[in-house]
Amino acid sequence: MALKTFKPYTKSTRGTVVLDKSNLWKGAPYKPLTKGQNFTGGRNNNGRITSRHIGGGSKHKYRVVDFFRKKHNIIGTVDRIEYDPNRTAYIALVTYTDKEKSYIICPNGLKVGDKIESGKNVDIKVGNSLQLKEIPPGTLLHNVELIPGNGGKLARSAGSSITLSGYDGDYAILKLSSGETRKVSSSCAATIGSVSNADQKNIKIGKAGRNRWRGKRPQTRGVAMNPVDHPHGGGEGKTSGGRSPVSPWGQSAKGLKTRRPKRSDKLILTRRKKRNK
Repeated sequence: MALKTFKPYTKSTRGTVVLDKSNLWKGAPYKPLTKGQNFTGGRNNNGRITSRHIGGGSKHKYRVVDFFRKKHNIIGTVDRIEYDPNRTAYIALVTYTDKEKSYIICPNGLKVGDKIESGKNVDIKVGNSLQLKEIPPGTLLHNVELIPGNGGKLARSAGSSITLSGYDGDYAILKLSSGETRKVSSSCAATIGSVSNADQKNIKIGKAGRNRWRGKRPQTRGVAMNPVDHPHGGGEGKTSGGRSPVSPWGQSAKGLKTRRPKRSDKLILTRRKKRNK
């Protein structure tokens, strides 16, 4: 998909870069595979705001996406490719030979009319799903399971993919886009190809109103506040806070560490790379 820019008739159109969705389905989603969504506005069951900067936004329905791909050895045909407001990737509506329909994460290169399949002895072709032990090393994958039969968990966002590096006994070695290398049971299923909509990272919102459509409310910087309102507040002129970034309540901006050693730690061969900010 290409990107779309605008002539700078206004301040917002000068910086706006959006996706060209002219090749996507123009109509409504397939109704039997949708359900309603409740939006909290950041409030808990007492009506108190527990997550700031959330509220408003356009109403939309949730599309039920099949991350399991359990219709084994039944050929499906791609009916259409749709935009999904709940995720960065596009989704594809598939009709199987038994007339059942389902949404799947759309891989890059999948087109309307293409045939896809999942199960054993399936061709190594974009959109097909099979166990890791049946896939040759060096293949790009997405929607990879962590536990056999539990549904795809890894590499589901736009443009993401995982490289199958090789095998170690009953485990497959995967290299994630974060730089992490880990082992996963070779009985886990994965889908061939990378996820569609790789240009999503190049979007420029352009104006505050587009964030309001997405349910994001304005956020005031701590350094623009007074000391009574935020630990970064106060000072003469424009100061940067004079301390490590923290929340309004003094908690580190990196967040409170809640992770405890997990059973899967032994399967992580190399940790993900830290990003320099």
